[in-house]
Amino acid sequence: MDFIFEDLQSTSHTTPKKGMENSQRTEDVDCDQSRGESSSMSIQEQHGSSSIDDISRKAQELVEKINHSRTRDQDVMDSFQEKLVEKVTGICQQMKEHMYTVYEENSDEMQVKLQELSEVLESCTKLNHELQEATRALTCLREGLAISHASEP
Repeated sequence: MDFIFEDLQSTSHTTPKKGMENSQRTEDVDCDQSRGESSSMSIQEQHGSSSIDDISRKAQELVEKINHSRTRDQDVMDSFQEKLVEKVTGICQQMKEHMYTVYEENSDEMQVKLQELSEVLESCTKLNHELQEATRALTCLREGLAISHASEP
């Protein structure tokens, strides 16, 4: 539309009459204002379009930053998990080693206690045999006394 008004003014060679001169100037001012508004609207449209493009570009950049941040977060979590697994594995290994050390110490102590128990049980077995022999000897003595007591009348 801007081009049409410019073309019309440049091709118009009519000279206005004296009474019409004032109205012609008003029309010229109206055309100039119309051109100013059109170019203003065009600038606003361009500005609006570039603003939309800027907002769209910034939104895309934000999405990319968020995705990059999420990727970084995932990498950090993966690294943390790996280090945690390494630490837990190391601690478990230390605990196993300590457990085996304790087992070994306990085994040594149990061996000593079992040796003592074995010696005590062996003594008990000897004492039991001695007691059985003493019981048999007393039984024989009592029987011998009962026979001798019965033969004396």
